[in-house]
Formats: sequence, C-alpha cells, structure tokens
Amino acid sequence: MAKSKVKILVIDDDPKVSWILTESLAGKFDFVSAGDGIEGLQMVSTEKPDLILLDIKMPGMNGIEVLEKLNKLDGRPDVIMVSGHGETNYVVDSIKLGAAEFINKPFEVEEIEIHINGVLERSRLKKEVSQLKNELEARDNYDNFIGDSAAMQDVRSIIEQVADSELSVLIRGESGTGKEIVARLCHQLSGRKSKPFLKVNCAAIPRDLLEAELFGYEKGAFTGAHKNKQGRFELADKGTIFLDEIGDMPMELQSKLLQVLEQQEFVRVGGIQNIHVDVRIICATNKNLEVAINEHGFRDDLFYRLNEITVFLPPLRERPEDIPLLVNHFIDKYNNQYDKSFGNLSPATIEMLVNFAWPGNVRQLENMIKQVVVRGDEAVLADLIASAGSEGVAVAAVSSQPVAQTSASSGSDLQTYSLKERVGKTVASEEKRLIAEVLNKTNWNRRKAADLLEISYRSLLYKIKDYNLNATD
Repeated sequence: MAKSKVKILVIDDDPKVSWILTESLAGKFDFVSAGDGIEGLQMVSTEKPDLILLDIKMPGMNGIEVLEKLNKLDGRPDVIMVSGHGETNYVVDSIKLGAAEFINKPFEVEEIEIHINGVLERSRLKKEVSQLKNELEARDNYDNFIGDSAAMQDVRSIIEQVADSELSVLIRGESGTGKEIVARLCHQLSGRKSKPFLKVNCAAIPRDLLEAELFGYEKGAFTGAHKNKQGRFELADKGTIFLDEIGDMPMELQSKLLQVLEQQEFVRVGGIQNIHVDVRIICATNKNLEVAINEHGFRDDLFYRLNEITVFLPPLRERPEDIPLLVNHFIDKYNNQYDKSFGNLSPATIEMLVNFAWPGNVRQLENMIKQVVVRGDEAVLADLIASAGSEGVAVAAVSSQPVAQTSASSGSDLQTYSLKERVGKTVASEEKRLIAEVLNKTNWNRRKAADLLEISYRSLLYKIKDYNLNATD
C-alpha cells in the first residue's frame, strides 16, 4: 500500500499561492485551500491537515486571529505563517502564539519546501519521543498485569491475540479487578499506540453533560457554550477511547454511540455537520448487560457491536495463588514511591491474605499494602481486614488435620492470638509441611512440584523463599 501524502491546508485570500504550491509540489504533498480565516478554521475540523500555511493579511479575520483560535483546539497541527508584511511585531506575535516558522512573501517554492520539511521533521521527532514514552507506558502496563494463575494467563493470551485488531473489546468483571489496565494494554499493543488513549467514566459524568463530553458542542448550543468544543471522540481520532462503566450510559446516548460504531461519524451538540473519526472503542462494565437488555436499560444492537471480543477478568478470590505476586509487586511499587524499605510479609500474614475474600479485589489489596508500606507495620493488615466487614470472610478451607483440644490452662495462649491469627498460623504450618513433602518426593524438581501442588511455578518459588525451605527439610 502506497504511503499517504502529507496534507497541507493553505489559508490565504490570494488563490495564486495555493495554485503555485499545488503545481510545484503536488508530487510531494497534498494541498487543500481556504480563501479566508473562517473557512480555514472549518476545514481544520473536516480535512484534518498535517500542517497549515497561514497568511497574515486577509480580509475579515487576519492570520494572527486565526492562530489564536487554532490554539484553542486540542492537538492542532503545526502552523507556518506566510506574509508579505514582515514587520517585527507580526513575527513576535506569531512566535508567541506558537507558530513553527515565519516566511515572507514573495518566496521561492524551494524555500517553502525546505521550511515544510524542517517543520515535518521536527514533528516526526516529537512523535518518536512520544512513541518511546508510549512504549515505556506499555512496559509499565505489562508490569502492572500481575498474575500467573491459569485464569490470568488466559486473559493475557486474549489481549495479545486481539490488541492489534480493530475489533471492539468489552471488558467485564467486578470493580477493582483491573479493567483499565487491560484497556490500556490493548491500546499499547496496537498500531494505535502512538495516538491518544482517552478514558471516559460514563457513571461519573452527569447524564446531561455526558453527550457534550463525548461528542463536543457548537458555540451557542446551550447556556455557557461560548465557543466550539471538541469532544473526546474527536480528540481520540486515530487512537482509542475507553468507555468505563458503559452499562450506566443513558439510553438516549446509546443510539448515538451505535452510529459512531457503524458509520464512524457523529454530530456535535447543537451542530449540523457530520464529523468523521477513526476511533477504536474499548468498553468496560461490572454490570450484567444481558439483564439490563431484558429490563430495557441497554440496547441489544449496541451490546452486540461492543461485544465483538469479550475479556472476563476473574475476581481476586478466584485466583488466590496470584496474591503473593501482587503483594510483592505493591510493596516494591510503594517502597519506590515513598522512599521506604519495607521487607516481605511473613508467611502467616500472606496466608491470611490468601484466605480473605477480597470484595474490593486487587484495588482493595493495593490500598491495604500501601498503608502497610507507609506505616511500616504488617500488623496493620489484621485491623484492615477485620474492619472490611462480613463480605471479606475467609473463603479457603482450614487444614483437614484435627486441631488439638486446648485445656483451660491454655487460656493465656488464646488471649495472645486472635482466631484469625491462630487459623492463619495453622494453615501456614500445614502448607509448609505439604510443600516440603512434595519437593522431597520430586527430588526438588520445582516445576514438577508446582504441577502436583496445582500452583504456578512462580508462586512456589515465593513460598519456598517465605518458608525458608531447603533440600534438607
């Protein structure tokens, strides 16, 4: 496929300027033209040029005024000012307003070409820097995608298969399971990674403002609309938009979203002109959309368009083997963030965390570990878990080994430990014994032992370290 030419918008009341450039440089650039500032501003939205050549002296709105209005647009293209009036004040004003270059008339076509290529090269270098930042963000997102459990390995596999496609992705799971991390990873692993990734929480924005936030509005569309404003879909052009809590989107907006999915265009609030965008849509919800459809709270045709690929994120209670990995990740994260040197949690505390049901999922675990690191005391966890309420009751079964009866004379021991702590110690002791037994039976073949124990290899290594096991045990 041939590489598309750079599109340059020429805003000049002298039609000869555009004609000369088109005749001379048509093989290298694609020129479109506007005869005045107002038309030029409209064409910026419709033509989406890569570069603007802007005359200063024009009837009506002059070039400086046009540049001021361009600056109010998010992600405007670079601007080269062109004028036969090269007074110092014009040059200074143009530079202050962010013009990339200033060229005086009359000019040679070769001179214009040199300036265009120079500006485009600087823009290319900026994009390379931005791409490097995106790659670092992608690495960070991979680093944040923690889990060796079979369920999380399945999620990772789906992401890697579909990330670089144009399919819409619906991410489903309870609150706090990491849906935004998955959405960002899909973007960073796609061909759109150098373009914007914009998030909109459909539940956090009042319903009467959500339409304007998503699709923008025209000046005068409602009280307070003093100027045109681009919506998130325009700002995300060529990139990805992440619609979180899609199940809370009002029905009246769902039809407009369906139009974007089917036709890649929409109309701003108060506008009449169709605006074309190229945006990939990723959505997330913790609601049962099938139930919402039956209750007439969600459009079934929109559901089928959003549901081209579904990623189910399991709750943390269904992948307890990932908890030690997450704990170590969060300890490292907040040690670095707060310049702390908190060490590893004890095996008994880890076991207590593994046995907790985590109603708030990974987000709840992260918040607890953050407090532990900041305060430097793992005993904080027992209080935090106790205060989490009945929703977080222990879900893992205690060892099947009978617990010896305790005589009345042992009452002081019972006062020393809470029931939760005593259960944790019992489970930890049994787990250590079982791991040591399996390791010895496999002659310390760790991978074989992990398979027999039905845990990940990485989790087994952490447990060996936490329990200080060695081949003599």
